[in-house]
Amino acid sequence: MNHSLTLYLAILGGIVLAAVIAHGTWTARRAAARHPKRATLEPIDGDSQSGLTHTEPMLDGEPTQPMGLDDGGGRLPAVPPVKRHGPRLDALIDAIATVTIDSPLSGDHILLHMPPTRRAGSKPVLVEGLRRDCGEWEAPQAGVQYTELQAGVLLANRTGGLNEIEYSEFVQKVQSMADALGGAVEFPDMLDVVARAKELDAFASDHDAQLAMRLYARGSAWSIGYVQQQAARHGFVAGALPGRMVLSSHEEGAPPILTLQYDAQAAFADDPDQATVRELSLSFDVPQTAVEQEPFKAWCAAGEALALSMDGIMVDDQGQPFTPAAFASIEQALSGLYEALASRDLAAGAASTRRLFS
Repeated sequence: MNHSLTLYLAILGGIVLAAVIAHGTWTARRAAARHPKRATLEPIDGDSQSGLTHTEPMLDGEPTQPMGLDDGGGRLPAVPPVKRHGPRLDALIDAIATVTIDSPLSGDHILLHMPPTRRAGSKPVLVEGLRRDCGEWEAPQAGVQYTELQAGVLLANRTGGLNEIEYSEFVQKVQSMADALGGAVEFPDMLDVVARAKELDAFASDHDAQLAMRLYARGSAWSIGYVQQQAARHGFVAGALPGRMVLSSHEEGAPPILTLQYDAQAAFADDPDQATVRELSLSFDVPQTAVEQEPFKAWCAAGEALALSMDGIMVDDQGQPFTPAAFASIEQALSGLYEALASRDLAAGAASTRRLFS
């Protein structure tokens, strides 16, 4: 009987132990379901420094779909959206070099090896990458994969055409970037680039224009406070520089339609009602301002309104008063200039035109 009792107790103990183990396993699985494994960061393309990706938790051995960070209102895109703003390369006004890479690179890694300065002499340098996810070109940004790169230098701006020294500096900077990224770069021929730059600079010089009129006080001088008050009544706001007010563009990020300037020294006066001026300049930059903004019409209207409200007179650079005939002659010449720019695919106010005439 003692032997039977011992055997019975052993069997009972085994059953209890199995129940405890089963309960512990069931509890652990419930906890794992409520608390998924932490997301980890894994290297991409063998680069543990910058090629990072967001690996999502795995439930029951199956990975979930990639997702972005949660801002409290739901899921966000896994990668940043395409950059739509800012300067873009254009074969019409840039000399462009192609950088070929063996495998996709992260924007984080590319940004680490970009040229330290984005200029070659007086000409800006731009770098763009071809996005792996959508096949669009943009300035490299973190969190995006790129399959190809291109770099360009502006052929001409208001400082002149790109010369051999500037182009050599561009080549050296892009080659250093390509070497650091393990890519192969192909540059356009220097003689062809410089010839294009000279021709484009000549065209730009012949079609550059900035219209300006002067407003003179007929009677007593104007205080700075009075000028600011009157200009504000006609839609002008303070500009970025002292002594400047602007009529802002309707287009976000675009240059102002009109600029009203007065003596910068007077603008630094402690009391704007004590500092005075007798002359203002009202102008607009023709290539920089889109025709759709009607800058000439705005220029004429603002000049007339300010002259009337401030008891001033509108004169040209030679001090001659503007007449209706003078305005008509300017408008006709302006129309011809707009047509010439458009025929070169450089319409006034277009992004590439603004870069060329900068």
